Amino acid sequence: METITNSLFNPKELEGKRALVTGGTKGGIGEAIVKRLTQSGATVITTARKTTDVLMDSNLFIQADVSTAEGTTKIIDRVLEQFGGVDILVNNVGGSSTPTGGVLKQSDAGWQQTFETNLFAAVRLDRGLLPTMLKQGYGVIIHVTSIQSRFPGENTMAYSAAKAALRNYSKGLATELAPKGIRVNTVAPGFTETKSAEALINRMAVERGIDYEEARQELMDSLGGIPIGRTARPEEVAELIAFLVSDRASYIIGAEHTIDGGIVRTV
Repeated sequence: METITNSLFNPKELEGKRALVTGGTKGGIGEAIVKRLTQSGATVITTARKTTDVLMDSNLFIQADVSTAEGTTKIIDRVLEQFGGVDILVNNVGGSSTPTGGVLKQSDAGWQQTFETNLFAAVRLDRGLLPTMLKQGYGVIIHVTSIQSRFPGENTMAYSAAKAALRNYSKGLATELAPKGIRVNTVAPGFTETKSAEALINRMAVERGIDYEEARQELMDSLGGIPIGRTARPEEVAELIAFLVSDRASYIIGAEHTIDGGIVRTV
């Protein structure tokens, strides 16, 4: 068997590459992606709705709401003007604020906002930044979906539907762009213990009068359990994405990569 040499794992394999990662702050997956791609030598621009002290270089931060057309236009204009485009685009922003209580509690506005955040933000940024990728004949796009696209629940119905739509859109985009030198893939995380997840677990613990570990286990059990026995770390998702945007993944196109500790048991 051929031995894989360390040359395949160059710590500066993304040197000279320009990357845009949406939602790259707040102690979540996005922030971990920004740090990991930066470690590999990329120039990484990120976005968030609010300013942050986390990033070292304010020139690489764009304050904008990607769930709005105005926000994505601001990001596209700034990226094209300051950097001339990007080589790597990671559409990471996602989430939902639809109320609990079933479908009758979910309004048109809630559904629309969920799709704006989880689908249309990616569509608009892709459309705005693809022309420069097509001109240079190279680019990598990663859409962060979710295992919930396969597990629509009573309180995640809109979010699940939006992520399923993003996965479907990504597959079509990958097929169209592959002959033009642009790779598109999706990454579907499971239960990842971000700052937001920690806050949710703490709220559950307080509401139920249990400790943090018990509340975490309750959430894990609600997913049918996690075979590996723990939640994911943001850095683990970022490591997968770092691989997918590198030339080591040059033949991986149009695939969804589930990183969930074994939650999804279907073939």
